[in-house]
Amino acid sequence: MPQRMCLGCMEMKPKKELIRVVRNKEGEVKLDLTGKAPGRGAYICRSVECFEKAYKGKKFEKALEVNISPEVYEKLKEELQRG
Repeated sequence: MPQRMCLGCMEMKPKKELIRVVRNKEGEVKLDLTGKAPGRGAYICRSVECFEKAYKGKKFEKALEVNISPEVYEKLKEELQRG
């Protein structure tokens, strides 16, 4: 089972327990709930706490090498809360 690190708590967990955030070739950032979308991926636990930590530390920007707008973060957070 492949392991990935959560950007929030920095713990290694099985990939299928995490949510993937992906940046595609066009530079768009979105949640990849299938885990199969093409592009550069970063992972977080299915918890808003981990999301907040990663957001505050600009971990998504560093991992995905792109500036992320507040609107995108809002959308990700909504998805996560619905999740």
